Amino acid sequence: MASSLLRLSFIALLGLLLSGCGYNQFQSLDEQTKSAWSEVLNQYQRRADLVPNIVATVKGEAAFEQDTLTKVIEARAKATSIQVTPETLNDPAAFSKFQAAQGELGSALSRLMVVSERYPDLKANQAFRDLRVQLEGTENRITVARNRYIQTVQEYNVLARSFPNNLTAMIFGYKVKPNFAVANEAQISVPPVVDFNKK
Repeated sequence: MASSLLRLSFIALLGLLLSGCGYNQFQSLDEQTKSAWSEVLNQYQRRADLVPNIVATVKGEAAFEQDTLTKVIEARAKATSIQVTPETLNDPAAFSKFQAAQGELGSALSRLMVVSERYPDLKANQAFRDLRVQLEGTENRITVARNRYIQTVQEYNVLARSFPNNLTAMIFGYKVKPNFAVANEAQISVPPVVDFNKK
């Protein structure tokens, strides 16, 4: 009788300790992080789905620069070839590789839009204009989704580093999650050069 009472008291005490250790909060924030990341992937997929339509529309204009189209197609292929799993969120190297591929696609699409400004027939094409608006909207959605992901990762990482929750993190193996980063911070701090001279 005494041993079962002692065992019951121990289980009750353990339950009280675990309820205040942040374990449930880790579960909640981990799921929020995964959900936010899924939305980022959803928006990247939407962008990848738009690219073939944009390329097909642009190809209809015979004078358009083929090199720019090839770079967009290659960047899309690279960005969609990287398999992303929930484990990617906890692997800084895989996460960085995925970010780099998405950055290349974004850069190639930006070049495509800049070059398209030189082609009045293309700019007048209703299908291209519609696709361009959709692409701009998608880029905005990607930004919003990334910002939400950054915020949820911040909440999770603060919990993982705060005392006494950091003890729970160590016991259960909850590591700090990587967040979005800029590959070359020095490069983006340089103001862009705007040149209106015709070449």
